[in-house]
Amino acid sequence: MAAENGSGSSISTKEQVVVTVTGSRTVSPAKSRCALATFDLPYITFYYNQKLLLYRTALDFPDAVARIAAALSDALRVFYPLAGRIRQDADGALAVEGDEGAEVLEAEAVGVAVDELAGGDCGEEAERVMQQLVPYTGVMNLEGLRRPLLAVQLTQLKDGLAVGCAFNHAVLDGTSTWHFMSYWAQLCRSSTTRSPPSLLQPILDRSLARSVRVRLDLPESAEAHEKTDPNGPKKALVARVFSFSEASVGRIKAGVNAALPPGAKPLSTFQSLGAHIWRAVSRARGLGPADITAFAVFADCRARLDPPLPPAYFGNLIQAVFTGVPAGMLLGGPPELAAGLLQKAIDEHDAAAVARRLEEYEAAPKLFHYSDAGPNCVAVGSSPRFRVYDVDFGFGRPERVRSGGNNKFDGMVYLYPGRGGEGGIDVELALQPEPMQRLQKDAEFLLLQQAAA
Repeated sequence: MAAENGSGSSISTKEQVVVTVTGSRTVSPAKSRCALATFDLPYITFYYNQKLLLYRTALDFPDAVARIAAALSDALRVFYPLAGRIRQDADGALAVEGDEGAEVLEAEAVGVAVDELAGGDCGEEAERVMQQLVPYTGVMNLEGLRRPLLAVQLTQLKDGLAVGCAFNHAVLDGTSTWHFMSYWAQLCRSSTTRSPPSLLQPILDRSLARSVRVRLDLPESAEAHEKTDPNGPKKALVARVFSFSEASVGRIKAGVNAALPPGAKPLSTFQSLGAHIWRAVSRARGLGPADITAFAVFADCRARLDPPLPPAYFGNLIQAVFTGVPAGMLLGGPPELAAGLLQKAIDEHDAAAVARRLEEYEAAPKLFHYSDAGPNCVAVGSSPRFRVYDVDFGFGRPERVRSGGNNKFDGMVYLYPGRGGEGGIDVELALQPEPMQRLQKDAEFLLLQQAAA
């Protein structure tokens, strides 16, 4: 008689079945490795990108820390490059390897209320405190060879919580930063440790952008690199936030578009507001007619590539797009002239232009200094399209989102959506003290903005 197995076949009892082990191995998760693409490498001598989110909450601080840290652990299993370290091989090429993890710091500023930091009139003391709420100030990205690629500082406030983050900029750009932040926050407020199906998974294959190995000769330290800057050390800066209401943004945009000839391509919100800022900063700097002033935007190249890559691509996929003119032309012409210059530069940065920039860098790799942008530059990072006020860890929307002191050179601008979410834009701007004083008194600039924070 035969015994049936689950498939309906049978094993004869007349034959003794012998199972022999022919080999053994230990199976472990694949070691995570992520080669840095050409898009990533220029940022190795920038500094860690710092983001600060301020929340009002009565949640017990230890409980909040436990929840946020647990969700961070789960998020890093998916966004695993942030848990590694930068490694340089014998050929000088860079990659992210390992799973040493992120650094989480706990701090307290229990005498400081959220409104003192997130209110509409932040003074110098509030600015000073906010800079202490983000980690890794003054830490260059090349430190990722020794330090975590992500550091988080959770600070207890009098009536809330500050979440300060420092991301190694050689590993990710703004689009990827806010993808990660949203993913992490959704995990935190979820009742399950598994990723809900609605979460957008990152695309971690860097070869989709560029698979060229580039040798970099790295300096020993940030100090050693800064000493090679032909224009000397950075000067003291003042950072301020100017909050433009939806109505103000609309008026700026409508004004430049009203002057266009029939059939001309409309100027975007970014081009209109960018021109408004560029002209105002140039006035505040007191530039002469022949002084060249440049505008740079760190443009997202995901949709510019051929074939394009989706927003979920995780890494750096940005390039600085420059345009420059004499200040006399910029300020002597109408606002639509400046906006048109930005439109032209952005439109011309197509797939071919992106490829040329990559090839030029690969042929002659360079370690950049901020001063390479020029003495009269206005440079825009971040984007009002980033949904920064949707980063909810389970205790509501942030009261304010800011950048830390890193990567703020003279003329650096970060754009964020206004907290109201109705089309307003916050302009976070760093300038030398005297130009900032003049800008804050510039009627043409201030007339169209809602309030200065």
